[in-house]
Amino acid sequence: MAAASQEQRYRTLIELGIALSAERNHNRLMEKILLGAKSMTNADGGTLYLVTEKKDALKFEIMLNDTLDVAMGGTTGKPIPFPPLRLHDDQGVPNHKNVSSYCALSGTTVNITDAYDVDKFDFSGTKAFDAKTGYRSKSFLTVPLKNYENEVIGVLQLINARDAKNTVIAFGPDITPLIEALTSQAAVALDNQRLIEAQKHLFKSFIQVIAGAIDAKSPYTGGHCNRVPALTAMLAKAACDQTEGPFADFDLTEDEWYELEVAAGLHDCGKVTTPEYIVDKATKLETIYNRIHEVRMRFEVMKRDAVIDYLQAVIADEKPEAELKAEMEARLAQLDEDFGFVAECNVGGEFMAPERIERLKQIAEMTWVRTIDDHLGLSIDEMKRRKPDEPKPPVVEKVLADHDWHIIPHEATIDWSRYDEEGFTMKPCANKYNQGEIYNLSIGRGTLTAEDRFKINEHITQTILMLKALPFPKNLTRVAEWAGGHHEQMNGRGYPKGLMREQMSDPARMMAVADIFEALTAADRPYKKPKTLSESLKIMSFMVKDAHIDPDLWVLFLQSGVWKDYAEQYLKPEQIDDVDISKYLPKAAP
Repeated sequence: MAAASQEQRYRTLIELGIALSAERNHNRLMEKILLGAKSMTNADGGTLYLVTEKKDALKFEIMLNDTLDVAMGGTTGKPIPFPPLRLHDDQGVPNHKNVSSYCALSGTTVNITDAYDVDKFDFSGTKAFDAKTGYRSKSFLTVPLKNYENEVIGVLQLINARDAKNTVIAFGPDITPLIEALTSQAAVALDNQRLIEAQKHLFKSFIQVIAGAIDAKSPYTGGHCNRVPALTAMLAKAACDQTEGPFADFDLTEDEWYELEVAAGLHDCGKVTTPEYIVDKATKLETIYNRIHEVRMRFEVMKRDAVIDYLQAVIADEKPEAELKAEMEARLAQLDEDFGFVAECNVGGEFMAPERIERLKQIAEMTWVRTIDDHLGLSIDEMKRRKPDEPKPPVVEKVLADHDWHIIPHEATIDWSRYDEEGFTMKPCANKYNQGEIYNLSIGRGTLTAEDRFKINEHITQTILMLKALPFPKNLTRVAEWAGGHHEQMNGRGYPKGLMREQMSDPARMMAVADIFEALTAADRPYKKPKTLSESLKIMSFMVKDAHIDPDLWVLFLQSGVWKDYAEQYLKPEQIDDVDISKYLPKAAP
């Protein structure tokens, strides 16, 4: 190939500058730099080094040689077998014998006409290579890559410039400034790329910190925030691999993969606003602690009152002692039985049928006498909910009650209009919390009140609001939508927006599938036994029939084997049982 004219070289330099500024892939960038320099000089070969992170050596990034048909590093996928070139020896003496390390240390360009006629640099390794391969290394042009701070971040070395007849010649003085200009542009492009990658790495690390903090808040979530992104990526990869069917045209660009990674990593970031005592509410009376202990003490007081009443009646000789004792023992036994019922209601393991609620209300009517002022030792917030005209002790109180001060209102600073602006269909309860004892003990199923349930579900609205508050760049504009849809259902009965299937993007629906499967198979939830693969898939098959899960993604999830790949990485061996996916796939039309 003939050497390019000076005009062509200038044109090439400009075109390369534009291309380098637009290239975001590291390997392709390295390749463009070296190929561009080779083209401008018609060099037979070349090597691009980068200074290591410790700044103690030059690491081989890409090597090319036309005559020897060598192509290593860069986009070739072939590793370069040579160790980095050290910039100093063990005593810290600068390595000025190697031309590349000298170039990096001095920051100056070195143009050598013939390596075999140079004494300043040690080319013994080059000569040994030539002797082994039959190659003749002659002219060398070694140029430093300097960033905007004038710091050397790499070295470009070209070997054997050629003329129009492919005869090896020296690198002319006219080409050196152009290659220096190219390396300057390359250094800027490389530095920009490094800064972008550093920002990405910082953001990814921040996401991992947030996810780790959310999981650490509660043992009920465990590694959820790390496993859901992994499963989402596996499902998205399966969709990208499809060549036919509903996902034949589905694909993700490099930017979209990053966008999905960010969205999945932050899909539950709103949980930082959810109190762990709500997420971890194991009994109906639990707040920051289990209030059954207060109720138990009231029953203890009533039992002691029963004993005192018995003793006083004996002293007053009101009835025969045996009759009084029998009444006392019956009373104590009844109190034990009544408290046992209240304690059973508190656990939330049995459905609260109307007759159970009625008995609870009857027990609540029993009274005990409080002789100590219950305003003492309260916090400022608690005192705000108490009335100044409440009766002073001694006070006869019911053993269970729903007091006014059990109601905790929403903060006045909350702007609920944002819910309407964002299209959230889930609406807040009248109050933030209701800690009424009868109210909580009467919960029909489980341990959560409507207020508790809203507070837990609110994590998704907070996720969306938090993500929308971040000034995401153009390539991350869909993070909030992708992350905020994993609790929506295909039938419009999900939350927070009640979206229908056609209103949701593929990544959002993928995240919903991943979130459900992870929750079913999670082995680090102390409140439930981890389900097996067959149990989990069976439950999800019912969810597909009820239009909770996207049917096309369900088929992809099964047929691609994503469920199995995930299980082998994240499930315990005892959870992985035999599964016949044909039972869960839609039946073909006759």
